[in-house]
Amino acid sequence: MKEAFLAFLAVFHGIVLVYYVVLNGYYLITSLFAFWALRRHARREASMDIDDLIATAGAPAVTLIVPTYNEAATIEEACRSLLSLQYPEYEILIVNDGSTDNTLEVLRQTYHLIPTPRYPLARIPTARVRATYQSRTHPNLWVIDKENGKRADAINAGINFCRTPLLCIVDADGILERDALIRIVRPFLEDDRTIATGGIIRIVNGCVVRDGVVQEVRLPRNMLAKFQVLEYLRAFLAGRVGWDALKIMLLISGAFGMFRRSLVVAVGGLARDSIGEDLELTVRLHRYCRERGLPYAIHFVPDPVAWTEVPETIATLGRQRDRWHRGLIDTMRRHLRLLLNPRYGRIGMVAFPYFFFFEMIGPLIEFMGYIVFTVVLLLGLAHLPFVLLFLTVTILLGAVISFAAVGLEELSFRRYPRIRDLLELFLLAFLENFGYRQLHTYFRFRGFISYFRGQTGWGHMERKGFQTA
Repeated sequence: MKEAFLAFLAVFHGIVLVYYVVLNGYYLITSLFAFWALRRHARREASMDIDDLIATAGAPAVTLIVPTYNEAATIEEACRSLLSLQYPEYEILIVNDGSTDNTLEVLRQTYHLIPTPRYPLARIPTARVRATYQSRTHPNLWVIDKENGKRADAINAGINFCRTPLLCIVDADGILERDALIRIVRPFLEDDRTIATGGIIRIVNGCVVRDGVVQEVRLPRNMLAKFQVLEYLRAFLAGRVGWDALKIMLLISGAFGMFRRSLVVAVGGLARDSIGEDLELTVRLHRYCRERGLPYAIHFVPDPVAWTEVPETIATLGRQRDRWHRGLIDTMRRHLRLLLNPRYGRIGMVAFPYFFFFEMIGPLIEFMGYIVFTVVLLLGLAHLPFVLLFLTVTILLGAVISFAAVGLEELSFRRYPRIRDLLELFLLAFLENFGYRQLHTYFRFRGFISYFRGQTGWGHMERKGFQTA
């Protein structure tokens, strides 16, 4: 019996080590490609005037679609940010998805809304639209008031009322930088095959916001939010920049993504029964174009910024990550035919397998690995060379990836000007391995349980609002 148990441990240890080595090796590769891509991006920025590019190519009109549910705490500042964008021609559609707080009243009083007819150009099914309003002070600001149908349904309502060739989906708790639209639209101007682009999401907790603009960038005071700053830097700068360079962009964030309207309508809008509708839409766009032989490109642009508020309590963070993982599982299940299917090129052979084996199944391996590792230590069965190798792979390599993300931030954008903040980020890159990473793994593992128990809700997400002084 003991021999069988030891044999099981040996096999399981091997699986865990291979998982960690491959996962960290993947991140190292994408980090190297990200470094190369960011250097190239910086050289292009130095030799290119975006205003001249827009003047030459012509800026296509854009509609910002902002799904809103109980966002009274942040909606006023978010709207100010959107109304101050530097872009020749754009509309804002705030879609109030049956809010139960005073979100609509805040919008009505602040922006002097009046009932105004507006007719849909598409017929994607949605919950009933109750009324449409236009601002008397800002004619490009519209509010669509509808019955609750959840986020994807609200976005689909916005797509129906969109009149422009491009649409941009933005979260109501976010703040766009003033040149964000100009920068995120650039791939559409440079490459007519472009069907979607994504920008970077940065964390606004702790920053000073005035009149819808982030005036001073600071690290949050809350420790959970600090770890998420590092996590977002790693995900976007070490991850998606590398994905873009490798042409395997499988995810456009629903917090800040631009799409060609005609193609989104052609695929039927966002899946209303999906939990991870942003990932699902991106995968569906890949499938639609590849199955029809359509030339297309999906890009990530690292400098257009959307600032967003992140959870500062363990309970709220847990609900968010549980929902994210349920959305990932749902999308992988819906589009399983892409897995290792050469018909879909790099998406089917590289991007989808990574999400399937490492992002989706990975938390199961990690969570079981922590349990088995703890049991082995308690029983005194630990093999010292394996323990040292395990700690090296999980802690040192993980820290190296995070160090690389912070380094990419400092070399490319330097959004955190205070030396103290930069040093703290490097310290967090080491500390996150002792508690935060394990907590994150548990939340994702819990997402598995929630998904197979049929849970479909989003859960309550607390909003504290932006720091304005």
